[in-house]
Amino acid sequence: MSEKKKFTLEYELRSSPRILFSFISEPNGLSQWFADDVIFRDQVYTFTWDDEVQKAKLLSIKENKLVKFKWLDDDPHCYFEMEIVQDELTNDVALSITDFATDETRAERTQIWDNQITYLLSVIGA
Repeated sequence: MSEKKKFTLEYELRSSPRILFSFISEPNGLSQWFADDVIFRDQVYTFTWDDEVQKAKLLSIKENKLVKFKWLDDDPHCYFEMEIVQDELTNDVALSITDFATDETRAERTQIWDNQITYLLSVIGA
């Protein structure tokens, strides 16, 4: 299997950074678009989709700016990050996603993020 490589996706959103931050950092917000159920305990988020459970350690968090996670069962150098980017001139808000995938799984990972962000947009009404 080939090595996982970092990639970044960016999505424009019509939302304030403060509101968006609750959707990317809080279990209640994440469970509305990212997973079916989210539990946070001892710096570890437990994400549930149907019958699949994955755990991610919270690596860093910056208020109204970014959240960085590491899947517990993933390669040591891999993580995923959701960063709120606001243009200083226009105040446009975007969500920048950093993730890792092999060349073979990159298109699939991108499609998953595209679908999740589309769902997020419908939840926040953007």
